[in-house]
Amino acid sequence: MNATHDKKRILAMNRRLKKKFLVVAIATAGFTPIFSYAQAYNAHSGHVATPASPTTDGASMPGMDHSKMNMPGMDHGAMNTKSPSETSSAMPGMNHGESQAKPSAKKPDMGAMSQGSGEMDHGAMQMQGGSAPPDARDPNAYSDGYTLDAGKYSLGSAQRLRMSDEHNFASVLVDRLEYVRGARGNEWMAYEGQAWFGGTYNRAVLKAEGEVARGKLLDSRTELLWGHAISTFWDSQLGVRFDHGIGPNRGWLAFGVQGLAPYWFNVDATAYVGNNGRTALRLSTEYDLLLTQRLILQPRVEVNFYGKRDEAREIGSGLSDATAGLRLKYEVTRQFVPYIGVEWAGKFGQTANFARASGERPTETRFVAGVSFRF
Repeated sequence: MNATHDKKRILAMNRRLKKKFLVVAIATAGFTPIFSYAQAYNAHSGHVATPASPTTDGASMPGMDHSKMNMPGMDHGAMNTKSPSETSSAMPGMNHGESQAKPSAKKPDMGAMSQGSGEMDHGAMQMQGGSAPPDARDPNAYSDGYTLDAGKYSLGSAQRLRMSDEHNFASVLVDRLEYVRGARGNEWMAYEGQAWFGGTYNRAVLKAEGEVARGKLLDSRTELLWGHAISTFWDSQLGVRFDHGIGPNRGWLAFGVQGLAPYWFNVDATAYVGNNGRTALRLSTEYDLLLTQRLILQPRVEVNFYGKRDEAREIGSGLSDATAGLRLKYEVTRQFVPYIGVEWAGKFGQTANFARASGERPTETRFVAGVSFRF
């Protein structure tokens, strides 16, 4: 019986000790953040705390007597807030109005901190500049010999790297070199093409078109132009034009545009001004319809207008002539394209009257076969 009674007493004492330990642990955990904040604030600001007078404010937290609290690490006198009114409104039930500190001491000088003591020295920090350190990477290590010397290439300006639009290129395109047979059995050769030399934005352009029969030049048009890129797909052209063949030679000033219209129509439009008040306008367009990757059907239309009658060259005013053709091309390569086709040609107005007076028909259908090439 005595042993059982002693055992119960020991168990009861253990339970009471556990309850006391639990109460102390809860109280310590609740006030630890406040103690830590006060210590950190004092250490940072350098405030010197003054004893706080006992509060008699009835709005203080019930059950808490700050005057009797004597816990190590906590100094209510060092707690400094913005103002008593702000603090009391921020934390109801707790009066910090009397726990204000004296004016703070001098703040630590950040410029005095040095890296040698484990602290930061902002005063010694400088931006990058001056001479490169001895172990800096060589900026010309991967230039394959192209090095800069005072802003110039050491290998000479002739070998400097250049962008693609700084280079000059050249191209020759013969769009039509064909045999033509008319409805009355007459035959001749026809040609049309252009060549250019220059860069992306400016180039010299040479255009040529004409007909040759029995080794004789029947009619020709030659233009020498300066082409300038005005948009991604369009060039303006300014220069001169020379007409040879039937009648006297004529010279013109030329201005026009050439480019790729929406839906992939190639357009060439040029206006001309000649001597004695002569004017002219030439329009041409063509379109490549891909039947397969190599087989192409190409419709083509060309019209010519003149502002003044020229009897010496058998040309009337207004719409002078028009040509509409359809050619079936086969691309052996991109540079060599043979073709066959059919073409209708007509003369109008006073130009048609000149043709009848010469014993020619104003309109006819022609068979053509030829080749296009470029290089």
